Amino acid sequence: MEKDLDLKWYVVHTYSGHENKVKATLERIVESRDMQDVIPEVRVPMEEVVELKDGQYKTKMRKIFPGYVIVCMDMNDESWYVVRNTKGVTGFVGPGSKPVPLSDEELRNMGISDERGPILDYQLGDMVSIKAGPFLDSVGSISSINQDKGTLTVLISMFGRETPVELEFHQVVKL
Repeated sequence: MEKDLDLKWYVVHTYSGHENKVKATLERIVESRDMQDVIPEVRVPMEEVVELKDGQYKTKMRKIFPGYVIVCMDMNDESWYVVRNTKGVTGFVGPGSKPVPLSDEELRNMGISDERGPILDYQLGDMVSIKAGPFLDSVGSISSINQDKGTLTVLISMFGRETPVELEFHQVVKL
């Protein structure tokens, strides 16, 4: 009996600092219960930030929403129970105990596509303006694209030379 699944993205609140543990635990539970079709994806939204430390620019990944994990799932009693009772989860985001799925606009703003794959169509050499992160309003050209990770490398002019910066699709806008 094949039923149509209503997959939507939900925000799950976790103990701060436990986001990656919750993601790993939830993925193990989903696999052991053979629920990959009901809960196909769990994400901890991350962004790349460049920091100046000891006179050197260091690139590191930072959680965009500390204390939260987003889960793509078909909301039913079993899937709700599995997520809600995962160690480190404090609850779903929504009024009372009723989880509210993210809207299409919220998904776009977070750089998440409902279809699997890139949201925007980029090509090598395209000029883009950076609309988020430490290089806000910088302009550069795309030197590489990683469709699987949803990132692209943009060459921006810094200190008089071309500097590669890795960004997520949602952090840039095509010129």
